Amino acid sequence: MGTRAYADVELAQKQLDATQAERGRSPQFSSGASPAYHWALGRANRSPVTGADETEGVPDLQALTAEVDAAVVQMEDPASRPGPRDHSRGVHDALAWVCGHRDQAP
Repeated sequence: MGTRAYADVELAQKQLDATQAERGRSPQFSSGASPAYHWALGRANRSPVTGADETEGVPDLQALTAEVDAAVVQMEDPASRPGPRDHSRGVHDALAWVCGHRDQAP
């Protein structure tokens, strides 16, 4: 896994839905962040952006970083609509935190 402890990622996933309304986030943001946490915890077979199913169990830092990069590409696509962009932002922010690129969990 990334630089965050497994228990910290579990807690962040649980708190995501509770804080969505408080932080004024769109449902699409959470629909990206939640599966990103789920995958980072090794509870999903496919990665949230690329759909890669190469990892068994908890993905390593390289796989997590590749998903962060793929989310950036989607967010920067000028043809991307706000909903899908918010979804990609959720994936990005969650996995960037798991990788240690952000100080606070989304």
